[in-house]
Amino acid sequence: MEDRVPFGGRIYWMCLAVLVVGRGLDFFSTWLATPNLRLEGNPIARRLGWKWGTGVNVILCGVFAAWPLCAIVIGTASCLVAAHNFQNAWLMRSLGEDNYQLWHLQRLRQASARLYLGCVLAQSLLIGAVGAAVAYFGDPGLISVGLGWGIVCYAFAVAFYTSLSVWRLRRVFG
Repeated sequence: MEDRVPFGGRIYWMCLAVLVVGRGLDFFSTWLATPNLRLEGNPIARRLGWKWGTGVNVILCGVFAAWPLCAIVIGTASCLVAAHNFQNAWLMRSLGEDNYQLWHLQRLRQASARLYLGCVLAQSLLIGAVGAAVAYFGDPGLISVGLGWGIVCYAFAVAFYTSLSVWRLRRVFG
């Protein structure tokens, strides 16, 4: 399979569907968890907001659908991010964004940021190791490599944006 596929072909539309579903689930789970984006870990997404963020994602989905490997990586990572968001969305919604943020900060103060970040890093390393194993030892085809790298990208995103969020929380609230 070539690296790039032509616009409008069967594979392009399949890749576009993977991206739209993955990004759509990420958007929906984010909206469910933090409708005002107060708890969004990605500062670019928070700054863009829903309207501009939707537009940018539609354009990116259209562009990246031309590269099947990118589509699989992004679709996989997006689905895993959505699953991660759904895990605590009920708690964020039931407490409200501000109360959840304060509750989370209180828990961080009781447990120490170092312990929390160490656990997040351990979780990310273990998930990333599974992704790397899928990419390296799996079928050498596009699907296995894309899924593996998608898992690795998800693990990196969790470690990076969780660390960024904790740093921002501690900076803002001391």
